[in-house]
Amino acid sequence: MTVMLNYRQLHYFWVVAKTGSIVRACEQLNLTPQTISGQISLLEQTFGIALFQRVGRQLELTEAGRQALPYAEHMFQTGNELEAMLRAQPDEQQILFRVGVADVVPKSIVYRLIAPTMELSEPIRITCREDKLERLLADLAIQRLDLVISDSPMPTHLDIKGYSQKLGECGISFFATQALADTYGGEFPQCLHGAPLLIPGAETVVRSRLQRWFAEQQIQPKIIGEFDDSALMQAFGQSGSGIFIAPSVIADEVVRQYGVALIGQTVAVTESFYAISVERKVKHPGIVAITEGARRELFTTLP
Repeated sequence: MTVMLNYRQLHYFWVVAKTGSIVRACEQLNLTPQTISGQISLLEQTFGIALFQRVGRQLELTEAGRQALPYAEHMFQTGNELEAMLRAQPDEQQILFRVGVADVVPKSIVYRLIAPTMELSEPIRITCREDKLERLLADLAIQRLDLVISDSPMPTHLDIKGYSQKLGECGISFFATQALADTYGGEFPQCLHGAPLLIPGAETVVRSRLQRWFAEQQIQPKIIGEFDDSALMQAFGQSGSGIFIAPSVIADEVVRQYGVALIGQTVAVTESFYAISVERKVKHPGIVAITEGARRELFTTLP
């Protein structure tokens, strides 16, 4: 006998998981605690699993609950998008543009790549999701995403249909607080030898290129920290923890935003950025705007 999923019960589970308690879920749903807890209990009984467990006075997700939550999240997000689309008048309907961003791509680069879509004549609604590249590509393959922005092209080992367009590339720049810049402000790049350095994490493409360049230059900086999130690395750099890097194309922005000094730049180490889609011939206006904008405004010159 096939067990049918009760979407109202699933919705109650989702709201409790998102709000963190039945009390807050009651306030959001305007229901009694007995109604919500009773419906969740029925959902658990239907599948013979526990979705929540009591830990002291707190309500926490079980392992089954943690696994179920992303599915519920996607279902109700899609439902909200469907409702918005159906409610829109024909002359007000927006083009949905779902963009996945690999978590190693700097946020400033992402914003500047996506910005041209906001100037399209067609009304467009953008949803952005950051995650590991392979998970984003899996969603791209089943059309949960229209585009993935990454620092590397489509991996050859994945059995996923996708096409990579190179948006551009640029060299890297080194930044530090003025105090660190004064201390390690000798001739570049030799001034980096022995200097405290914050570097991108092992999953980034630029990491291996940077290490190779250090070896060629016979430079051995003192690695203070490794970061997958470039914004976190820049925050540590702003505090004076060490010298940090960023794509040269946003060098002026980094100096202004973080109040740091530019120590030096190189084109011997480059960062590249790609747009990955399931279409060889791009038709979505959002993707067209990103690819054309990147080549026309952001990456106007290649090293």
